[in-house]
Amino acid sequence: MPLNMPDVVATAELVSMGLRMASLGSQSGTSIKAPARASTRDPSYTVAWAASPAEVREAQQLRHRVFFEELGASLPTYGSGHADLDRDRFDPYCAHLIVRATGRGQRGQVVATCRVLAPDAVLQVGGLYAQSEFDLEPLCDLLPSTLEMGRVCVHPAWRSGLIVMAMWRAVGQKLAALKLDCVLGCSSVSVKDGAGFAVQLWKQLQTTHLAPANRQVVPRISLALTQRLAATVTIPPLIAGYLRCGGKVLGPPAFDAVFETADFPMILNLADMPARYNKRIFGERH
Repeated sequence: MPLNMPDVVATAELVSMGLRMASLGSQSGTSIKAPARASTRDPSYTVAWAASPAEVREAQQLRHRVFFEELGASLPTYGSGHADLDRDRFDPYCAHLIVRATGRGQRGQVVATCRVLAPDAVLQVGGLYAQSEFDLEPLCDLLPSTLEMGRVCVHPAWRSGLIVMAMWRAVGQKLAALKLDCVLGCSSVSVKDGAGFAVQLWKQLQTTHLAPANRQVVPRISLALTQRLAATVTIPPLIAGYLRCGGKVLGPPAFDAVFETADFPMILNLADMPARYNKRIFGERH
């Protein structure tokens, strides 16, 4: 599945990951410059939490465009009622992060989004999105202090490490504001190539960034291994963001038939974050 981010997908690179969260309200946005590849004369953007149902719908529209129109997800999500929206039962309990293009020639359109689900909201909605894909029993002692992140997606013209880091910064600051310790999510990669890329990625990650055995989780639907391995593997931006910040992969990926993705269970503990990224995300006060 793609993250409550469907959540990052990889051959289209950076598309989704899986988590959710409850209404945490809004916070003031920050303005940044987008990478040169963004198709705009003045590629500025702002990052802020959605403050109204209308803004949440804008995020859901971008998710639909990426997950269904671009990546070809096969089924509508829970109770949508609107052909151009991607939404499910977790959305009302989540805080939705929105990146807007604000430069000259732009109309403030949403170019990136993700959602997060806090522990108190998990109790209201009846569980984590990731629990639909993995047995999370090995993490039971961590979950009360964990923020689930999901449904990460970025407009094709705005995919870059800068956008990903801006989103990580906002999520990290939300984590600190809620006094939580971990971020959990499902980072997705396409299996439309026969799963060669996903299997090769797993073979690489399990030797370099695998969580300790007592923290590893088991997928409810395992990805069938294939002999058609990809020749080379470039780690997708979302997963790379986890790893640079000290994150770990929690085990082999699950198979999501709806989105035709391999979903990698990922976790980031603030205690494992390298000092340079801690400073970039939290500033001098950390």
